[in-house]
Amino acid sequence: MGVRKLIEDYLQEAMLMQIATAKNNQPWVCTVHFASDNALHLFWISQPDRRHSKEIEENALVAGTIVIPHTKDQKARGLQFQGIAKKLTDKKEFSHAIEVLAKRMEYQSEKIHNLLEGKDNHVPYQIIPEYFVLFDVVNFPQNPQQTYVVKKGSEVKQ
Repeated sequence: MGVRKLIEDYLQEAMLMQIATAKNNQPWVCTVHFASDNALHLFWISQPDRRHSKEIEENALVAGTIVIPHTKDQKARGLQFQGIAKKLTDKKEFSHAIEVLAKRMEYQSEKIHNLLEGKDNHVPYQIIPEYFVLFDVVNFPQNPQQTYVVKKGSEVKQ
């Protein structure tokens, strides 16, 4: 199985991601429920006054990790990523994010309506990953660290 397919499957299985932001050379990490689309874009909703939301407004460069909980006797698997984050304001992007999230998170119709109409205190955010690093001892026991570049021309710094 290819690295991209393993990443897609992993994104469908996982429910939480940690996002790292920074301001004034001080890092911050938060945990959010997320969903992804076929382009491997990552979406979540948050309140604009949260620390990570404010920091994304000032510095769109983010990194993160997605790990499915496992027991100590299971082989390690996880994803790290680097990318560009933004609050979605474009109507088409906004609607797409809500559609992807609603399906994954099983939002009720009232929640969807309130998000789309701006009547909820949460707004959608998106990360466009430049690359993922899949650490997968299960599928790659000899070389578990596999890099998948999403955005051509991205420099992978490890």
